[in-house]
Amino acid sequence: MKSLSLFSGYIYLFLAIITGIASNSFLKTTQSFTKLGPTIFCILSIIICIFCLSKAMSIIPVSTAYASYGALTITAVTLFGIFKYNQTPDLYANVGLILIVSGVILLNLFGKLK
Repeated sequence: MKSLSLFSGYIYLFLAIITGIASNSFLKTTQSFTKLGPTIFCILSIIICIFCLSKAMSIIPVSTAYASYGALTITAVTLFGIFKYNQTPDLYANVGLILIVSGVILLNLFGKLK
């Protein structure tokens, strides 16, 4: 198997984040997996997400890849809930999101993995 570049690792990570956002954002539309179309969409998108995340983790350090995936997915799904379902986060939720994103920024900028 040929070696993948760091750039392709971040492309896979980006695809994992996008498909993770899609899957998690539309889970509510499945109505507890009783609606066939949205259920199939969510299942397929989470399978693609996990595949892309595993490819990204073969190149990017696991902690960096998963922290970035988690933080960006959580933040984007929260924004999706605000705009699609009019769910307004309170002060504590906003502070929590800021801390999550700040932690990932610190990890990516200053974290040294040995």
